[in-house]
Amino acid sequence: MSASERFGREQESEPEPGGTWDDVRDLPPSAKLVAKVLEYNETMTQQQLAEETLLPARTVRYALTRLDDEGVIESRFSFSDARKRLYSLDIET
Repeated sequence: MSASERFGREQESEPEPGGTWDDVRDLPPSAKLVAKVLEYNETMTQQQLAEETLLPARTVRYALTRLDDEGVIESRFSFSDARKRLYSLDIET
């Protein structure tokens, strides 16, 4: 099989499905809180998460990193302000 055939097959693979609540179970309380807030609010910026959870921005950033490591959140650039990222929960129910 040529390299181009292998490369073509790699691109055809389906995207990995989101995580589960089991992936969140052993995370710190701040990450669980951020996940729950995202569950109810769908899409938020880091600043909005800090305001909603009353957690310091640094703690929210750490929680988002841990959630991202577990594959239970998605992030994308904000169209209204490219300096910001929008986060949403990616947990299969």
